[in-house]
Amino acid sequence: MTSTIPADKIAQAADVLSRMRAEIGRAMVGQQEVVEHALAALLAGGHVLIEGVPGLGKTLLVRAMAKTFDARFARIQFTPDLMPADVTGHTLYDQASGQFVARRGPVFTNLLLADEINRAPAKTQSALLEVMQEGQVTLEGTPHRLDPPFMVLATQNPIEQEGTYALPEAQLDRFLLKLRIGYPPLEEEFDMVRRVTTGQIGDKLNVDAVQTLIKPEVLLALQRIAAAISIDDQVLDYAIRIARATRTWNGVAIGAGPRAGIALVRAARSAALIAGRDYVTPDDIKRIALPCLRHRVTPAPELEIEGQSSDSLIAALLQQVEAPRS
Repeated sequence: MTSTIPADKIAQAADVLSRMRAEIGRAMVGQQEVVEHALAALLAGGHVLIEGVPGLGKTLLVRAMAKTFDARFARIQFTPDLMPADVTGHTLYDQASGQFVARRGPVFTNLLLADEINRAPAKTQSALLEVMQEGQVTLEGTPHRLDPPFMVLATQNPIEQEGTYALPEAQLDRFLLKLRIGYPPLEEEFDMVRRVTTGQIGDKLNVDAVQTLIKPEVLLALQRIAAAISIDDQVLDYAIRIARATRTWNGVAIGAGPRAGIALVRAARSAALIAGRDYVTPDDIKRIALPCLRHRVTPAPELEIEGQSSDSLIAALLQQVEAPRS
């Protein structure tokens, strides 16, 4: 399959994405792989679930990314008493006009930060399902479209922390990627502490150094370019075989559904564009497979008792599924 995208357009797009990544790095120290994967999801028009203990820069990443393309940004702090209407909005009777008026909730934005999404019960979490899948909100039977681009970046603390609720599987499947932010190495933590404590009062998240590079309309054009990146049938077959292998892999209780293969291809196309290529390679598929699959694969209970995670199962699977060589 040959790409029809001019080479100069690919180069321009890759340059813009490289500069966006650099601007995010002005606010967020390290975590380069996490930043790149979040950008890939943005290009693919997908949603991201970011997991990590408090204080590792999850919220900072989202705010910095929003500033790079002048996005409308909204944040919802999920709590046990949050109601679905607090997320999507509601209708009110306006006495002056004698009509019901829709009051739009914070989801009507470009970049929605669902902070600590697993602090709210399933009923409230599920309020995002229609938004994430259809790009619209239904209020009193009337659908309201969201303006593109739209992306949900949800953060969650690890399940073992007190006061958290597991996300419903139907909602997990709507996230294109699940990223994990770990503790930084010593050098990065040293740089981060020095940067945050030099000339700044308090510990407010600071994205002042991040420059706005493009408008949302340009991002939509970049998304169209990413969607047109070519993928050979052999590479497509490789992505599908990886997804299907999770359903029969020893130690997997629940494997990935067909949406996993779609996610692999969408994210790999974005990764190829970030790398400045107009075609997807098997390595693109392999590198993006872990964040694409880890939230779609459930280890068998006996393996969880032994401390094995979905990450270790997927890593072993990737070693066994043969990649195309030509």
